[in-house]
Amino acid sequence: MEVKEWGYAEFPEFRAEGIPVISTTGDEVYTRYEADVVYDTRDGKDLHLQILVPKSRNNPAGTYPCVLYVPGSGWFPQHIHVEVPRTARVADLGYVAVVVEYRSSFDASFPAQVIDVKNAVRFMRLHADEYHVDPDRIVLMGSSSGGHTVVFTSLVHEDDSEKIDPSVSAEVNGIIDQFGSVTVMFDDSNPSNTHHLERESPEGWLTKLDLREHPEVQCQISAECNIFEETEMPPMLIIHGTKDRIVNARCSEVLYRRLKETGHDATMYLLQGADHGGPEFWTPYMLKLMDDFMRSCNGLL
Repeated sequence: MEVKEWGYAEFPEFRAEGIPVISTTGDEVYTRYEADVVYDTRDGKDLHLQILVPKSRNNPAGTYPCVLYVPGSGWFPQHIHVEVPRTARVADLGYVAVVVEYRSSFDASFPAQVIDVKNAVRFMRLHADEYHVDPDRIVLMGSSSGGHTVVFTSLVHEDDSEKIDPSVSAEVNGIIDQFGSVTVMFDDSNPSNTHHLERESPEGWLTKLDLREHPEVQCQISAECNIFEETEMPPMLIIHGTKDRIVNARCSEVLYRRLKETGHDATMYLLQGADHGGPEFWTPYMLKLMDDFMRSCNGLL
């Protein structure tokens, strides 16, 4: 018997009479999970990423587009590990999928959360080779307060002292906003909260203010007040449930209308009967809708 090191292409394929062979393409994806990767340290707190890297037989060492997902938490501490299974479904579509931790409102006021997400984007670009990321094909996704945060990545500008590397861009090709808490400009924007705008409300913790006394800060943290024709923003996909009891679906409509009237690329869908998140947002149909959007943003369609 010849002893040699076989390359995959030349290795002989086994067949056996009477045993069926199931076809494969070589593009089937499995995912490697890199847990608790520290991407920055702010105010004495390590900030982590959960990174899911796809791999296939046909592309064992190639690059993939990247999507960074910012889960909601009312800007309070996030439960980032529970988001890994659903985010893995995005990785299975052929994306490096990343769950992003930001400083909570207990630790830092707005816009610290936005600055953190921008630095997470920079980290993935800086480590593109290590995690098989195509640095030119990055999209942001966020839900609830995470939706607010990713929308504001185009609206908040940092100085160099806030950037982990000023030479690395935090620009992205698209934004997916799932039921984002993107405005506090009307009374029932957060219908589950009886302390709307007060110091102990989520938005009060975010700003460390009683916003009833600071209408200018209400506007500062409301997306529609900060979007103008000259505002540079990537295409945005907005998704909201019709029966959201936590963040009024009107918040998303207000954002969508403002984007359209200022000439920006925006698409919005309502999910019938869906509450604040849930499995309706992660069905095969919705995953394909988000995949099509991300592929379009990244020039892959």
